[in-house]
Parts: sequence; structure tokens; C-alpha cells
Amino acid sequence: MKILTKLLSGAALTLSMTLAAPLAAEDCPRGDLDKRFCDVDGDLVADTPTDPADQLDPDTLIFAYTPVEDPAVYKAAWSDFLTHLEAETGKKVVFFPVQNNAAQIEAMRSGRLHIAGFNTGSNPLAVNCAGFNPFTIMASKDGNFGYEMEIITYPGSGIEKVEDIKGKQLAFTSPTSNSGFKAPSAILKGDFDLLPERDFEPVYSGKHDNSILGVANKDYLAASIANSVKSRMISRDVIKEDDVVTIYKSQTFPTTGFGTVYNLKPELKEKIRSAFFNFEWEGTTLQAEFEKSNEGQFLEMTYQEFWDVIRKIDAANGVSYACE
Repeated sequence: MKILTKLLSGAALTLSMTLAAPLAAEDCPRGDLDKRFCDVDGDLVADTPTDPADQLDPDTLIFAYTPVEDPAVYKAAWSDFLTHLEAETGKKVVFFPVQNNAAQIEAMRSGRLHIAGFNTGSNPLAVNCAGFNPFTIMASKDGNFGYEMEIITYPGSGIEKVEDIKGKQLAFTSPTSNSGFKAPSAILKGDFDLLPERDFEPVYSGKHDNSILGVANKDYLAASIANSVKSRMISRDVIKEDDVVTIYKSQTFPTTGFGTVYNLKPELKEKIRSAFFNFEWEGTTLQAEFEKSNEGQFLEMTYQEFWDVIRKIDAANGVSYACE
């Protein structure tokens, strides 16, 4: 998938070209990673540059959360965690409200984003194109994690099963979303022989909450969404549970992956990592928001293992991780 370089300023483009000096090809295995990165240890994510001159130690750290719902809601939700992150790193931390997945990926690729939570479907592109190093996801207090893709409609829509979508409309969120596009595309094709344009009209809402609200308000006949987002919207009384009907529920997928850009100084990376794992959730703004989807801790994970099923879905859809 091509990322629109027009999202970058000229200065950012210059910076992205100078972030890392690659080693000689024979010393720099990289797999699917962009040519700017190396993966000597084979863990599928970009290595920290070995030359200290190529490592970043910014005075201000920029944090962004995946653009799934109203950014103002999540700026407040993350406020206590970001205060904790400032104390752990000794740095100022700024919340950067991103409007779409492409802009978030380009911000990290250009050196303007240091810490982020990328949605499930964007993780592989962020890893391979932007040098994202994910290491944790949210989980429940008992260690369960993940969400399911659901295809939803509204009562009385005339759609009672997946096959009824044929000849009608289905709302996706964006092409980089796992539950909002990639997973349903693979499942509809493989299990139901349904293809966009040929069998149904695809439309794009931009975000999961737009799709969910669109179905609840009968603007969309059906939509593919992440049920974790739906749960939080029901908990906040944005929609009522009986406003929508689920006609398909997938296997469990990993949720948002959190991590840093690859070229932060190792000592700073470790402080950030520790801040996630020693954060006390009880009584915080983060708990108030994310307990609505039964999340209460940061769980350690590896991209290589946890995103294996997502990479397989991408392969089935013919998704490319090329940056340009």
C-alpha cells in the first residue's frame, strides 16, 4: 500500500531520508522492512541504529493513539498515563491527535512521532515502513486480550445473514484497518465468495465510530467494525445495544499495539517501556475509559508472534508493505 507523500512537509521528507544510514547490503538483512532499516536479530522489526549519532534523544516526546474515535476523548483518557510517562523519562510528553492511519504512519516515518498506539491493521505497515517497534498491548486484568471483527446491521434492514449483503452496501473504515477492511475482505472472499464492486457496494467511513453510528442511524445498511470500539460506545451511551445487530463475529485478533520509533536511544526506549509496565491503572483516566472494554493492564508481546495472523490476512489480500 502506498503512503501519500504529500502528507509530509518538505522538511519532514528531508528528515526521513537522513534518519538512518543503512549498512552494506550483506550486513543488513531486512526481510519486508524498508531499505532504511536493518533486522540483524531476525525479530521482524527494525533494529536500533548502532551509531549513537543516528539515535534520537528529543527533549519533547510526541505520543499518538490510533484514530478510532473522537481525539478529544482520548487526549483526556491518556492524560494520567502521559503524566506518568513524563515522570519516568524526565521528558515533556505531548499528545498528538491524528485524524487517519496514513497521517499517523507518515508522522513516525518522518521523525515527528516517537511513541504510538497503532491499530491492528496498521501495525505491519508501521513496522515495515515507519520503523515502529511495538512491544505491548492492552489486556484484561486476568491476561485476556484482543477483539473480534463484527459485521453489523440495524434491526429491520433486511440483512439477516452475511449472504444478504449481496447486491447491497457494506461500510468499511479504511484500507489499513484490520477489522474495518482487511479481515472482512479476506473472509467475505474466502468464505462467502463476495467481492466488493462485483457483489456489493463498498463505502468508506474513515473510523470505526463513524461506521457504528452510521449503522445505528441507518445511514449504512451494514458495516465491518471492531467490537471493542462498539463496547466502549455502548458504555458511554453513544449508541444503545439494540441499535445494531451482529450477523458475523470473527476469531479474536490482537488489539492496538503500542511501542516506539526504532531509532530512539536505547536508554530512553527502556524508560518508555518500563513506564508502560509499571503504570498503576487504578483510579486513572486510562482505567476510566478502557475498563469499558475490559482492559486493565499492559501486556508484553512481540510483533513476530502476536501479529502472525494479521500478516497472513495481509498476504491473502495481496497487501504490500512498500512505503513508496
